[in-house]
Formats: sequence, C-alpha cells, structure tokens
Amino acid sequence: MSARTLRGIVPLVGLLACAAQAQTPFDTELASIQQQWAVANYQTAAKREKVRAFETLAAEAHRFSAENPQRAEPLIWEGIVLSTYAGAKGGLGALSLAKQSRAVLEAALKIDDKALEGSAYTSLGALYSKVPRFPLGFGDDDKAQQFLSKALTINPDGIDPNFFYAQYLCDRNECHDALRYLQRAAEAPPRPGRELADEGRHREVMELMAKAR
Repeated sequence: MSARTLRGIVPLVGLLACAAQAQTPFDTELASIQQQWAVANYQTAAKREKVRAFETLAAEAHRFSAENPQRAEPLIWEGIVLSTYAGAKGGLGALSLAKQSRAVLEAALKIDDKALEGSAYTSLGALYSKVPRFPLGFGDDDKAQQFLSKALTINPDGIDPNFFYAQYLCDRNECHDALRYLQRAAEAPPRPGRELADEGRHREVMELMAKAR
C-alpha cells in the first residue's frame, strides 16, 4: 500500500471515528425525545392529541432519565416535557405535573447546572413565572427572575433564555424592556438537529415582538 493511499485512509478513519462517537445511543435517544417534543408542541394542534403525545413522551423521558441517573440532560428533558405537558393539559392536573417538573429540574441542577447550556435554569424560570402563586401554586416572580438571569449568564445568545426572559418581562407589563431580549432571540444561532424547535420558537419570538412593539 502506498504512502499516498495511507494518507487518504488515515483522515477517513478519523472522520468515521468522530461520526461514530457523535452518534452514541445516548445522543440518539436524547435527540429523539427533543424531536418528539417539537412535533407535539408545534405540529400537534388538537388538544386531546397533544395531551396524549406528551403523556407518552413523559413516560419515555422518565425511563431515559432513570436509565442515566448520573446525567443531567435526561432530567432536563423530562422536566421540559412535564412542564409542557402541564401547559397542554391545564386544569387541576397541571399543577401536579408542574411540581414533578420542578423536582426533576432541581435534580438536574445538582448533577450539572450548566448542562445543555443552563437549560434547567431556563425551564425553572419559566415554571416559576407561569405557575399560579400561593395558595394555588408555587409561582414566584423573584425566583423566576433569578433563574432566568442565571440562564442568560450561561447562554447569553441562546434563543430560549432570551425568549423566556422577554416573556417574563411582558407578563409584567415591561414589554418595552423585553425588546432587546427578543432581538437577541431572533438573531440566535441555529441549533443543529433542532430545526423544528427553532422554527416554532422563532414564530413565538416574532409574535411576542409584535405585541411588545
């Protein structure tokens, strides 16, 4: 085998090794949950079908986190699924789901608070912002602001932390102050493999920006 042939094979072997490493079973399952969430959240219109989709996905996300107890990412996505499930379901059952979401997100913070660019902080901030206050729920504006600010410190250019902080401000009649965060969200870099989620979130950003103006 010639030296030229060897020089051609070595880079190829390296590329194949990197590709294999990038597509681990863990990564594949995490990506599947992310994709299923995006479909349920942004492409499933009927409430009954949306609730059923999140119910199924919540069970899958819980199994995934139980199988990977030392990793924060599955817990983060279990928390995201549960919180979105709560929003889709509504009513009395929603608060129980929101409490479950809070518990798993707090568990994720204890393992790695910077996992997925601080997404646990973003999700907890959104929860505290949206859940009713005591005595009905555990909603807390101060905690919401604290968690969302921490998320922005970790991921200042991310679409989600900027969107949810802007939403927090608008919910408190501070929409003018929200515009700079919405602009950052609109200019956020795309997330590989999250095209459907990015598309749906961008629509929400544009809708909130129109309201803020």
